[in-house]
Amino acid sequence: MKPVKTICVIDDDNIYGFWVKKLLVSKKFCDDLIIFENGLAGFNFFNGLASDAPTPDLILLDINMPVMDGWEFLEEYSKIKEKFEREIPIYVVSSSINPSDIEKAHGFAEVHGFVTKPLTFENLKQLKVFQDE
Repeated sequence: MKPVKTICVIDDDNIYGFWVKKLLVSKKFCDDLIIFENGLAGFNFFNGLASDAPTPDLILLDINMPVMDGWEFLEEYSKIKEKFEREIPIYVVSSSINPSDIEKAHGFAEVHGFVTKPLTFENLKQLKVFQDE
């Protein structure tokens, strides 16, 4: 498994955020973790970054959130992603098992996969970003 430097989690569940932080840091998936409680806070962070600023290596995105949900985040992010020097893979992480949500997620070019909660050590290891090339 190859660790990444920074992971961005966009999810409104504080208990889930605590669990993900413990999992990602304790299992050495990343060196740094940034957590936003809704899509708008996450979007504002990315929108405010300079084009040459360091960006997270991965975004883990929930879809059901207040203020701005994951779908709205993806719509807005797709408008600004070109300003970054490299692609940031996004994985939708949701408790939804609805096939239409999974299909919708895969309809976004930015989305590299869909993971059903709970996030575990085993399903994290399966994400392409952590696999040795």
